[in-house]
Amino acid sequence: MDRLTLALLFSLALHLIGWGGYEVNKKFDLLQRLYPHAKAKAMPVQPVVQNTEPEIFMDVDRSSSEAPQTAKYYSDKNSRAASKESGDSNVPKLNGTQTDFMKLENSLRPQVSKAQSPSEEQLAKNETQPQSVQPGDWSLAKPQDSPEQKNNSKPSHPLKLQQVHAQQSGLKPGPQSQTEGGTRRISNDSSFDVKATPFGDYDRRIITAVQQRWDDLLDSQRFASDRTGKVTVRFNLNYDGSISDVEILQNTVGELLGYVCQQAIAEPAPYEKWPSDMRRMVGANFREITFTFYYY
Repeated sequence: MDRLTLALLFSLALHLIGWGGYEVNKKFDLLQRLYPHAKAKAMPVQPVVQNTEPEIFMDVDRSSSEAPQTAKYYSDKNSRAASKESGDSNVPKLNGTQTDFMKLENSLRPQVSKAQSPSEEQLAKNETQPQSVQPGDWSLAKPQDSPEQKNNSKPSHPLKLQQVHAQQSGLKPGPQSQTEGGTRRISNDSSFDVKATPFGDYDRRIITAVQQRWDDLLDSQRFASDRTGKVTVRFNLNYDGSISDVEILQNTVGELLGYVCQQAIAEPAPYEKWPSDMRRMVGANFREITFTFYYY
């Protein structure tokens, strides 16, 4: 009986010590103070997940098989941020001349002779000078062409997406960006974090069509390159490829060059109809698109 009593008392004492230790640790968190790294090791770090799709299109010349976890830009191909200089940023260091938009390399348009451009006074006297731009209004009068301009060749039909699909090689014209940065991934070729999306291939063909028509209009009208600034145009791209509700949000280069940007979007339309999967993902009959044209 004495041994049995001792065994019961010893068992009770162990239970009281265990329960008391649990309550003390619960109140004062003693284990975390003694072993501060224990909880961090036990809980793995969750990867960052991007909740929204990127909305700014970027050319990708050198694709990556691995998609970035987060990206500000989208395209038809994936790209991982890399730079010739190391650092803790996800933006490569670039030594370009402009900070308006992100571009990895210089690829400028051919310069047009300033003497071939119509003067501001001539444009002011032109009776068919376009009126103020109104949202959704494409019935604007074109500037009167000179005899020399009428003789210039002009496409007989707007450039369609099927025609430009085979022309998608290289990057779009523009000066290289100037950015401070440096990435953990070192490479001889700089790149940004860009995510391939279901809209990337479709949007690339639209951008190529608008870019080509913009260049053709500027070349055929022999506009001078002495003006710098930008034109921002917003419009609705409908599921059947048509466009509507066009609005110029910003114009710092004058009415005529703004009109050229407007026509660069209007003349290639209608664009291709949306694929059924794309329309289902959008969940609406239109997408709001914003184009920004830079004159430099």
